[in-house]
Amino acid sequence: MNMQNPREVYGKTLVEMGRENRNIVVCEADLSKSTMSCYFQDTFPERYFEMGIAEQDMTSFAAGLSLTGKIPFVNSFAVFASGRNYDQIRQGICIAKLNVKIIGSSSGLSDFGDGSTHQSVEDMAIMRAIPNMTVLESADGIETRKMIRAIAEYNGPVYVRINRDDMPDLFPEGKKFEIGRPYVIQDGKDVVIYAAGIMVSKALKASEILNKEGISVRIVNVSSLKPVKEDELKKQAQGMKGIITAEEHTLIGGLASVITYTLRGTGVPIETIGINDSFGQSANSYDELLEYYGLTEDNIVNAVRKMF
Repeated sequence: MNMQNPREVYGKTLVEMGRENRNIVVCEADLSKSTMSCYFQDTFPERYFEMGIAEQDMTSFAAGLSLTGKIPFVNSFAVFASGRNYDQIRQGICIAKLNVKIIGSSSGLSDFGDGSTHQSVEDMAIMRAIPNMTVLESADGIETRKMIRAIAEYNGPVYVRINRDDMPDLFPEGKKFEIGRPYVIQDGKDVVIYAAGIMVSKALKASEILNKEGISVRIVNVSSLKPVKEDELKKQAQGMKGIITAEEHTLIGGLASVITYTLRGTGVPIETIGINDSFGQSANSYDELLEYYGLTEDNIVNAVRKMF
């Protein structure tokens, strides 16, 4: 499968949109070569604002820019983009429904070398809890490009979670990304797996194993955590013998919360795969952390087997 780095795709998409729309501006917190906003800096230095390690100031500054008709993209690691400036996001952006886009790079455990202080395991729960905030997570480079273009056209606060590592292309090139829509990546008739981010590709690998055991798996990419079309989630679960959720995030307040709340009362058994109320840690590789926290295709396979 073709592999792309979502951060690279994001940075290049920013430049493309910058050529098309002079109102797009970029704010950075001293991480431009990690978030890849450096591409925009090189191309449009007059519309690029390096704020230093001052996420609170950067967020308030972006709110002011939006009041002048600009479309600011605010960049930092996901753990800082959602946490250090929470008060400014809540008070200065979301209450007023300002048109600010907050991009959380190196999300989840993907910044494997820097440990718990730099790994965002709770960012979607924080952002989902704020009224007026839209919360998204891309599953690959193709969806990243489509998602970033979609939020530039959307008027209102948005938080996007972007992985640090290369990811296989899964999202169909010819399909339009729509905020709120859960996408069926693969159809099946026995079990439905609702997955987000890197876990979509893990679910696909798990389905190959389960298919050999006679278990047909439907895989749904829930890249829009808020809002989400609940009627479509319910339709995708109809006739299923089991439901699995898979996310690179704490089980509290993320995808598991979305699915269990939406599908409550259906009587279909649900198993959840995610980080069990703990922080991350340093490791030699990303895969080492995914294995340690149970975020693998083998764990998905075992969860399905448990149901049967």
